[in-house]
Amino acid sequence: MLTELFTPSVQHALDLVGIFVFAISGALLAVRKNFDVFGIAVLAEVTALGGGLFRDVMIGAIPPAAFTDLGYFITPLFAAGLVFFLHPHVERIQVGVNVFDAAGLGLFCVTGTVKAYEYGLGLTASAALGLATAVGGGVLRDVLANEVPSLLRWDRDLYAVPAIVGATMVVLCIRFDTLNALTSGMAVIAAFVLRLLALRFHWRAPPAYNRSSARAEEGSAAT
Repeated sequence: MLTELFTPSVQHALDLVGIFVFAISGALLAVRKNFDVFGIAVLAEVTALGGGLFRDVMIGAIPPAAFTDLGYFITPLFAAGLVFFLHPHVERIQVGVNVFDAAGLGLFCVTGTVKAYEYGLGLTASAALGLATAVGGGVLRDVLANEVPSLLRWDRDLYAVPAIVGATMVVLCIRFDTLNALTSGMAVIAAFVLRLLALRFHWRAPPAYNRSSARAEEGSAAT
């Protein structure tokens, strides 16, 4: 099904772009945490490939694509090297990095959902793995950096929700037999635009009802 939506060369190029941008975000966090060069490389690799590895293991696509295509493994290392030497400059173009990160989020939630469905999963499970493909690397990145994952924090702009929207659009298209290059592209764009709007207007998921952020901070400090 993926080959019907994108040619193999286009799919591969899009994957590498998404992997590169995700790796940049992982490497930047490593720099902010004062990790050494090895830590920067590890966080770049984990952020870029973690979601796809999790998906492939879950659906039985063994060995995962990250281990069968050298480009998937080398690209995060290139991004890590770039950030290692040029991180002050990369930090200054953070807005641009966020735009490409949003594009990667949209792309991976769609391709992850389609690949999971191709391997025989139901629609709901496919959408869940599409979400995991898009955000899994970021979760692993934050855990390794000893931070609460961003998508679990109410004080961060929406990240998982745009991926959920994109994955849901894909499974609805599959359900009604309308999935093609146009509709899959629309799902990518929807997730991409929603993420950009969340960044622009600081859209966030609500915390627990009738619980202020101050109380939440007090509770976390007490533990």
